[in-house]
Amino acid sequence: MLGDFVAVIMRAPEKQNEVSYGGGNLQTMALPKPAMNVDPTAGKGGGDITIVDDSALMPSEGPSGTIADIEKPKNPMISVYVVREGDTLSGIAKLFSVSPNTILWANDLTRASTLRVGQMLTILPVTSVRYTVKKGDTLASIAKRYSADPIEIGTYNGIDDASLASGTEILIPNGEIAPPAPVSSGASGLPGKPTPGGILYATLKSQAGTTAQVSYYIVPLARYVKTQGIHGYNGVDLAAPTGTPIVAAAEGDVLIAKGSGWNAGYGNYVVIQHGNGSQTLYAHQSKVAVVPGQHVQQGQVIGYVGSTGKSTGPHVHFEIRNGIRNPF
Repeated sequence: MLGDFVAVIMRAPEKQNEVSYGGGNLQTMALPKPAMNVDPTAGKGGGDITIVDDSALMPSEGPSGTIADIEKPKNPMISVYVVREGDTLSGIAKLFSVSPNTILWANDLTRASTLRVGQMLTILPVTSVRYTVKKGDTLASIAKRYSADPIEIGTYNGIDDASLASGTEILIPNGEIAPPAPVSSGASGLPGKPTPGGILYATLKSQAGTTAQVSYYIVPLARYVKTQGIHGYNGVDLAAPTGTPIVAAAEGDVLIAKGSGWNAGYGNYVVIQHGNGSQTLYAHQSKVAVVPGQHVQQGQVIGYVGSTGKSTGPHVHFEIRNGIRNPF
C-alpha cells in the first residue's frame, strides 16, 4: 500500500486525471492494485492459533480432551493486591486479566462478601480445563473425570448440581486431562533421601533453564517420599511426617503467608518471590513460620508439613512458577 501511495504522488498530473469517476464506465475504470513489496512482518497469526510459552503454537479450539481445551494463564505469577477506596471486584479482576470468580475462589470469598479498604487479596492465575456440560453430568462426576474437586468447580463457577445445565461451558480449576507420566528419581539424578540443602535437579528433557538456574533451588525437605509427580502448576507432592520443617528453596521475600483457610485448596501455604524472577510455593502446611514481606535465606525454615486444604495426608505441595519446568 505504501508503494502504491508513493507511485500516485510521483505520477504526472495528467496521468492522475486519466480515470474519470463522473461519466466513465465503472466496468472499465482502473482498479487498485495490491502492494507488490513483501512485508516480512505481515503474517503474525490470527485468532485460530495461540502462542504457548513464546515458543510453540497450538489451536485455540479443539475437541474435548485435547491440550487445546486447557486454559493456560498468560502470567503464571501469583500476585497480592491491597484494596483501595473505590475498588470493585470486577475492576480488580480486569486489572489482573482474571475472572471475578478467580479472586473470590482464591480468597475464600462469596458474591455477598464486601471488599474492605486495606484488605489484601491473593490473585491466582488459575490454570483450568474448559468443559461443556452434558446431560446427566454432576459436579462429582465431572470432578472425577478430571481429577479435580467438586467443591472447587462449584465455587469457582458459581454453580451447584441444581443449576448445572446441559450445554453450559464451565472451567475446571486445576483439572488434569491425563495423569502425569511417572518420573524416575534415578533418571533425574536426585536421591530419594537427600541431605538437607541438597541441590534440586531437573531432567534434561524437561529442563527449561541453564545449569545455574537449576542449581538455584534446593529441596524444601530433608527427607521425604515423592507421592505424586508433576501436576497442578508445575508442582510435586513430597510426603513427610506432620511437623517436619519446610525450608526455603532459595533466598527471597515472602509474598504470601496464609496460616488459615481453604485458600483454593492450598490450605496453609507460603509463596516466596526470588531474585531470578521466579516464585516457589509450599502448600498444605500445619503451621506457617514466616510473615509477608519477610526476607528469608535459602534453607531457612518457613513452615511445617501438614495436611490442610485439599490434601489426603501430610505432605508439601511444592511449585516453581516462572522458572525451570519440572522441579525434578
